[in-house]
Parts: sequence; structure tokens; C-alpha cells
Amino acid sequence: MLNYMRRKDFGKLFLTTLVVFLFFGLEANAQAFLNSDSAFKAGADNSGRLWGYVFGDYYYKPHADSLNRGGGNQYTGIPQNRNAFAFRRIYLGYDFNFNKKFSTELLLAAEDNFPGGNPPSTTASGSSGDLLSNGKETFFIKLANVRVKNIWKGTDLVVGEQFTPSFAMLTEKIWNYRSVERTISDIRRTPSYDFGAGLQGTFDPKTKNYGYNLLIATGNSDKPATNSFKWFYGDVYAMFLDKKLIVDVYADYQRLNWAPTWHHDRQMLKGFVAYNTSKFTIGAEAYVNNMRGDTKATLISGGADTIATKASGIAFFVHGDIVKNKLRYFARLDTYNPNKNVDNGKYSSYAGVSSPGGYNSVGYHMTYNSSTGSPTTATANTDPTSKETFITFGLDYMPYKNIHFEPNMWYNSYSSQMAGVSNKDHDLVFRLTFFYVFGKSYKNNFNQL
Repeated sequence: MLNYMRRKDFGKLFLTTLVVFLFFGLEANAQAFLNSDSAFKAGADNSGRLWGYVFGDYYYKPHADSLNRGGGNQYTGIPQNRNAFAFRRIYLGYDFNFNKKFSTELLLAAEDNFPGGNPPSTTASGSSGDLLSNGKETFFIKLANVRVKNIWKGTDLVVGEQFTPSFAMLTEKIWNYRSVERTISDIRRTPSYDFGAGLQGTFDPKTKNYGYNLLIATGNSDKPATNSFKWFYGDVYAMFLDKKLIVDVYADYQRLNWAPTWHHDRQMLKGFVAYNTSKFTIGAEAYVNNMRGDTKATLISGGADTIATKASGIAFFVHGDIVKNKLRYFARLDTYNPNKNVDNGKYSSYAGVSSPGGYNSVGYHMTYNSSTGSPTTATANTDPTSKETFITFGLDYMPYKNIHFEPNMWYNSYSSQMAGVSNKDHDLVFRLTFFYVFGKSYKNNFNQL
């Protein structure tokens, strides 16, 4: 017993000594370690920055869509009159410069479950399992890569898990309010990050008015690859009028299944334009996503066809200052059509033929019968014909640099394209959103994380 107590005391002494040693040993470098954003951005050798951000809400949902449509939308499946506090994202990252030629980044993320009403232990359609099976949040690896700077002048090579060119590098930053909602293509599950090799560069390194981003990746984000198909991403952008006018064109392609009897693939085209100043920003983003062999359409005359799914969406947004550095406003309107190939003169119902990650509301979806207007798949939570209109607006109050309180309204309506079906409905949510950033510089326009 005495020996045990001595060992226990020695263990405490050892741990105390270790903590004191680390505290005093690191005290001189602690400030540089925790607040070295400027040193990191300058490319100083052996410089790093620990950073992160958090956003969440207190929300109240006074009205819920009666058919639980919306797929991976933020509030699909959450019942009417629910109110709760909820985190929607927690980031913890570390960036490090080996020297001016090589750098690396590691980002851990804890994010909510989609749809919010379906925990990962259920079999309901659309459950992405962002939470553990016991319902608790945990971190997963979102970014882990190495960057080789200037493999030729103005172009970096990035290898590993990295942001894709889809929206995270440019359009999300200009929209500026990811704490309120994703971009329109992000809502429809185009990956924001993926595992592969990419080139990020400018055509004019001195002015950086014209640039490009290319990436070949698995298409599975942070999940291991399950096939040999790759996702090809690319965009080019240009800035005019002293970088106030921004134009971006994006495209991607991926095979999903390639059997002799079934060629199933997807290809997106997206355009973005914005006028961005220090006082206000106005912009629009639009896309068309073609998914070949993706929908089973039942013929009125009998039998069924496998047809392409042509999804499209357009978003308009504006945000700006009311009181500089203290109070801002934001507003956005989206319209979305999950399938432009709906033909009520030829087909009586539609259903997804597979579930390739839930892109553009296709896969294990609600099948509607045109004669009754009722769903025939009770466990699904997405109508593959319903058009959607999304609206949000609110205020952004900043009591201190990098701390934001954002009261806002979140609204999404649904309307089926099926003949004779009358099921217009909507989700409505009121939120008090909070958002803060640490360890990394942040501005209210064109420089969001």
C-alpha cells in the first residue's frame, strides 16, 4: 500500500513537473504559436497558426412541410414547433509553413446531421451520419494536405484532402454568410472538399486578376474511395474594376456507374458574377447539373424509361454595411428545379434509380402518383419533382472583431411539378445565430474562411 501511494505521489509530481516545464518552456513562444496569422501569411519558415471558427443557433420552427421534403436541407425532418440550441459547425485547424516552398494544413470539423430529424442509426433517406451512432458530435478530418508553392510561377500544387474549386475557394467567400446558409450548389451536395491532386494558380501572378483551379479527386470527400471513378473539377475566374467585379465559370464531371446497359454519370456547369466593395456586395450564382440515366420514369402507357435528371438553380444575394464594423444586413433568394425533364403527358411517376450521395435530390426519393397526388414511398423524404424557393434575410451585429450575432429568418417552399398534384407547403424557421473566428484574419466581404 505504501509503495502504491509513493508511486501515485510520484506520478502526480511527475505530471505537475511536466506541466510546469511545458508552461514555462513554451511561454516565450506561446504568443507566436497562437497568434502567428501574419507570420504564416508572410510565408516565414517554421511558422504556424492555430485557428478555428464556430457557428450555431437558437432556432424555432413554427411550420414544417407536411411531406418532409428538402432532402439534405438544414431543417428537413425537424417537426413543427420544435425549438433548440444547436451547433452547426465547429472548426479547429492548424496551418504550418515548412519554408517558403512547402506548407501544410490540417482541419478538424464537427458538423450537424443532415437531415436534422434523422439520426445516423435510422434508415431514413438522406441520413448522412455526421453524428456518432450515439447521437454525439465528434471531429472528423476535413483537410489534410501538403502544398508545393510555385511549381511554376503563379501556380501551386496541392496533394491530399483539400477544398474543391466548386464554391469554397471563391463564391462562398463572396456570399460571405456560410454561418447562415450554404451556397446553392453546396445545399445540393456538390463536395466542398475532396481527396486528390490539384493545381491552384493565376495567369498574371503580379496582379492576380485572372486565375484557375483544377482538381482530380475521389469524389467521396473524407470517405475512402469505393471505386476507380474520379471527380474532375475546374474553374476559371476574372476580376475587373480594381477587383470589384468578379466573374467565375465552373465545371465538373464524374462517372457514377459504367455498365454496358447503364451509363450513369453527372456533369455540372455553373456561373457566378458579383460586384463586391468594402460597403456592399451584390451577386448571382446559377448552375445546371445533368445526371444521365438517373431517374426511373413510369410511362402512362405502361412500362418505364430510365431518363436523365436535369437539375438547375439560381441564387441572388446582397449584403452590406449599416454601421461600418458594427452592423450589417444580408438577404438571399434561391429558386431550384430538381428535374427539368418532368413530362406529365408521358410519365405518371418518378423515382431515383440509385443514391449517389444525394446529389441534386436524386436517389431513394418520394414517388408521386399523378392520379391521387399521394406519395407511394412512405420512408422517403424528397419529392424528385418539387420545385423549391429559398429565402433568408437578417442582420449581422459585431460587438467585437470576429464575433457575430445574426438574427435571421430561414424559409424554404416546395411545389410538385406532377399534374393534378396540389401539395404546396414550406418549412419556416426563425433563428438567433452566433458565429466567431479565432486565430485567423477575417473580413466581412471577399475574405471569409
